[in-house]
Amino acid sequence: MKVLILHSLYAPHIGGGAETVVRELAEGLQRRGCKITVLATGPDAGLNLEVLDGVRVYRAGLDNFYWHFTQARPNRFLRLGWHYRDRYNRGMRRYVRDVIAHEQPDVVLCNNLTGWSISAWDEISAAGLPIVQVLHDLYLLCPKDTMFKNGRSCERQCGTCSVFRQHHPEASAQVAAVIGVSRFVLDRITARGYFARASRHVVHNSIGATASPPTTPRPQHSGLLRFGYIGTLSENKGVSWLIDQFQRLSINATLEIAGRGKLDYEATIKNMADPAKVRVVGYQPSERFMGNIDVLVVPSIWAEPFGLVAVEACAQHLPVIATNMGGLPEIIQDNLNGLLCTPADPDSLGRAMLKLYLDSSLRQRLSGQARASVAAFLNTDRMLDHYQSILHSTLHGRRAYDEPEFPDLCTPQVEPAGD
Repeated sequence: MKVLILHSLYAPHIGGGAETVVRELAEGLQRRGCKITVLATGPDAGLNLEVLDGVRVYRAGLDNFYWHFTQARPNRFLRLGWHYRDRYNRGMRRYVRDVIAHEQPDVVLCNNLTGWSISAWDEISAAGLPIVQVLHDLYLLCPKDTMFKNGRSCERQCGTCSVFRQHHPEASAQVAAVIGVSRFVLDRITARGYFARASRHVVHNSIGATASPPTTPRPQHSGLLRFGYIGTLSENKGVSWLIDQFQRLSINATLEIAGRGKLDYEATIKNMADPAKVRVVGYQPSERFMGNIDVLVVPSIWAEPFGLVAVEACAQHLPVIATNMGGLPEIIQDNLNGLLCTPADPDSLGRAMLKLYLDSSLRQRLSGQARASVAAFLNTDRMLDHYQSILHSTLHGRRAYDEPEFPDLCTPQVEPAGD
């Protein structure tokens, strides 16, 4: 089976957990015998091909005012123009058309559509190929893909979002199967009339189990407790809220903030951080970072569709403080592997940090239960099985002849002899 994977970004351009999972899918399906091609946006003009760890990767120069994977924040009018063009970017269709013509895939697995727009669906359908759409974010409801505005998570679409997404639900009827990376994101989007004709599935993101994970829970801290945050530095991630709540506490603890964001927001959090208590350390490999903290905090104040970093932390025997937003409660369960708080009660975050500081036995119990609680999310073979099955069923439903039965559907392609 030949699969084209379409996504906004691809390694080494990593914007978040979606890029980690898409790479895992591409390389995992390739190892299983599928012929995988990836199509992503890139900073250079034209269509550029490279081979990355055995996977053919096309990078298409974005036909818009700027490439969105940048730390600089364009002015408001440029951003509005960018999103207006991204409602339906006809210029990106030619890249989809060219790659389909050259690679001749059997099915297309669409992921984040930022930069591509839903014009990609039309081009794929014009080629007569079935579409499987994966929902990693809220792009189909909100041009910024977060449904977050004026410091708060939006309960419903605002006027701008409604206008910019006016015909999207009808266009989604072209999609044969839809996969939500959480029950939350699937229900949130389909409730708006999307994917009326598609089969619907929830496949939680998975990561490979750490090669040499800690064999025991974290030891009790000796007075100084180390809290940590790692991820995108942005307002919707709740980083400012975390720093403010932490600095209100009179406890013997430190807070490390790791990650990158827009330069103006990075400057904001550095200015508000007391260097005696809070360190902003920039990009850090997650495994190494988590090895040097005692508690991970995921203070998202938007409806986070999943939250892969919470899985990574639990795999490292770290208790997690997370908000009860979006898909995070599908990973973190209160008093099992962490504590839940809510942006609706701002002081709940500080209380959760204080509770874990004062109650070492609770922290130790959560640490001891953390890795087992996310065992299903550490099984990438299980995730790949689900994707293979859905791809196979989708393809089988669109073709008149029988495909090989799962799990032997990804038989190696035999190239004809000769030039």
